[in-house]
Amino acid sequence: MKDEFRRWAGADPGAVWRAPGRVNLIGEHTDYNGGFVLPFAIDRFTTVAAGRRDDGALHCHSLEMSDDSGWSKYVDGVVQALADDDVHVGGADVLVTSTVPTGAGLSSSAALEVAAAAALSVMAGAPLDARRLASVAFRAETTYVGVPVGIMDQTVVAVAQAGHALFLDTRSLVTEQVPFDPGAAGLDVVVVDSRVRRRLDDGRYAERRKQCEAAAAALDVEQLRDATLDDLEATDMDDTLRRRARHVITEDARVLKAVDLLRAGDLAGLGPLLLASHASLRDDFEVSCPELDRIVDEAMGQGALGARMTGGGFGGCAIALVPDGALPAVLGSFGDAAFEVQPVGGVRDAAPMR
Repeated sequence: MKDEFRRWAGADPGAVWRAPGRVNLIGEHTDYNGGFVLPFAIDRFTTVAAGRRDDGALHCHSLEMSDDSGWSKYVDGVVQALADDDVHVGGADVLVTSTVPTGAGLSSSAALEVAAAAALSVMAGAPLDARRLASVAFRAETTYVGVPVGIMDQTVVAVAQAGHALFLDTRSLVTEQVPFDPGAAGLDVVVVDSRVRRRLDDGRYAERRKQCEAAAAALDVEQLRDATLDDLEATDMDDTLRRRARHVITEDARVLKAVDLLRAGDLAGLGPLLLASHASLRDDFEVSCPELDRIVDEAMGQGALGARMTGGGFGGCAIALVPDGALPAVLGSFGDAAFEVQPVGGVRDAAPMR
């Protein structure tokens, strides 16, 4: 990456940092409802090299994406969010490369934001800790790019630990690193890319968020995290809002059950929870698609213990929890659309300048 930066910018970079993508094991569309999530960082990374410019301009270039595809707005958002934290970047050259598929529900935008925030803050002489990096990245996407995401993606990308999933209470921001080592349990996590691409800023994600807010108002609670199924049963509301609320309430319960299973070392017990999560996302929240449904059915038919869509939905990826013995069959069913992932650590210095 240093060599690529020299060829492009004509000078050495001031910092090179990388951040992982993530898979959300369970807890979908709960983060902006004040609920619980259980993601882990994966061994697919976005790397950002940054160097100073004297003219005050921000120049961005990607080794994979065209420079007119709009991705640089995330870096611009990071620069503005850093300024809010009194970290002033000035002019900068920013070079990006990534193995995180874009639009696949694996947090390519959060990986870019966190890696850019790390590299640019170091270059500016004001390095931030992981929690502040997550906060800057979150504000970059929500305030400056204008996508109403929850805090989950940026947090796990910044603070994940290898061999663990991150249990996050999105209201209090309290986290717990929960041991998650599928290999030691004779299991594998397989990601299957539906190759249906979606954008979180196309309006459907924002629509679901507004529906959740309307359901919370009908239930007279601050957020759906505060509601129960009994509350839902006793409240008169539109059927669509009822189904949206039911997904969030039951998904929060599934996250808490999954955490209990991981604490007990019962990774195989996650299988039925993954399937129930997918059914809820498909039927109550209506964010799946036929391609994701077929992936889940095929993975189960080839011996997976559980499978579900992961990410915001409307395309992207599904995950499957697969016993070692069934791994060849599952991978063989999907060809190069499928790959294994391992739980890795969060953002880190990719090329120390020392």
